[in-house]
Amino acid sequence: MNALHHEWLALQAQHERYEALALGVKLTAFAAIVVVADNTLALALLALLWLQEAVLKTFQSRLGERLLAVERGVKSGTEVAAMQLHSDWLASRPRGAGLAAEYLKSALRPTVALPYPLLMALVAMI
Repeated sequence: MNALHHEWLALQAQHERYEALALGVKLTAFAAIVVVADNTLALALLALLWLQEAVLKTFQSRLGERLLAVERGVKSGTEVAAMQLHSDWLASRPRGAGLAAEYLKSALRPTVALPYPLLMALVAMI
């Protein structure tokens, strides 16, 4: 097995781990509305968890981009330098507002955003 195959296996495992972590954040958000009695604190906690999940999903998407690059290289047989995840990301890393926009874009993805406004509305109604 060559280096790209090893890299793909490691990246895929981490990609799936981020999915599990995001699910854990969602479950924690649900538990927060049950456990936290103060509505203001519960809303703040939900907003923080929403942002945390957005950060996790942003990290996951970076892994996904590298996975796709590795897969293209393996499929086409073209030379792709192995183990360049961070170097490639650093070369295109957004700064300041661009980085914040990347996190916001992740926060607004339907698979991330769906439960949070609903949970916030539920807290507001209680």
